[in-house]
Amino acid sequence: MTDDLDRRIVDALVDDGRKSFVKIARELEVSEATVRQRVARLTADGVMQITAVTNPLKLGYEVITMLGLSVEAARLPDAAEALQGFEEVTYLIACTGRYDYLAEVTCTSSRHLLEFLNTRLGEVPGVLASESFGYLSVLKESYRGGS
Repeated sequence: MTDDLDRRIVDALVDDGRKSFVKIARELEVSEATVRQRVARLTADGVMQITAVTNPLKLGYEVITMLGLSVEAARLPDAAEALQGFEEVTYLIACTGRYDYLAEVTCTSSRHLLEFLNTRLGEVPGVLASESFGYLSVLKESYRGGS
């Protein structure tokens, strides 16, 4: 269970994942040991992880697309496993609504995306239909958990 202090520590790390525990402790008026213990618990409990967030466009990936996928109900687990295995799939969620899965696909070029859609996607068991949504511009990106 998290409390207000946990959320404030998470917010501090969302702002700057390299911020020292000493600096966070000073800002929140608690001891460094408290921050260190809380961060250890939050990461161990799977509440958060501290990782680098990349900008695919600056790493040479020119095309980012969200795919909406409709999948045969009996093949949902198989499809998810196959999609998770593709390097191009950077984000995969099961969702409500029109699609069973939303998959973010990051490619080096339009040709790479075309190859993915025409070849790799066909390897996914049970896919009935797909619709692609090419990213033109990212207007908001947040890693905050609703606080």
